[in-house]
Amino acid sequence: QVQLVESGGGLVQAGGSLRLSCAASGGTFRRFVLAWFRQAPGKEREFVADIRWSGGTYYADSVKGRFTISRDNAKNMVYLQMNTLKPDDTAVYYCAARLSSLDQYHLWGQGTQVTVSS
Repeated sequence: QVQLVESGGGLVQAGGSLRLSCAASGGTFRRFVLAWFRQAPGKEREFVADIRWSGGTYYADSVKGRFTISRDNAKNMVYLQMNTLKPDDTAVYYCAARLSSLDQYHLWGQGTQVTVSS
């Protein structure tokens, strides 16, 4: 069973940058669609970005142009580079994975806190 473990969260000032990482253990990311979601206090979890095995990406409008998702298939890693951070980006960020043939994400990490101060 593949398990996902996020790292890289923390406290940063508005305008700063952070890079989140997600590692797969117990298996491989091969053929999986990988994604980042986030959940702010009192709000529902929302999609941030995803990346296909081929490298194709998709972003939520709220992060487009500021965040970049990438993956290293050889290392079973997925990353989220977050630039020009805003206080509204404060949330717990989750790594998720699904088989490309499925619609729902069925693998989730435990989350990592990102706090952006104004």
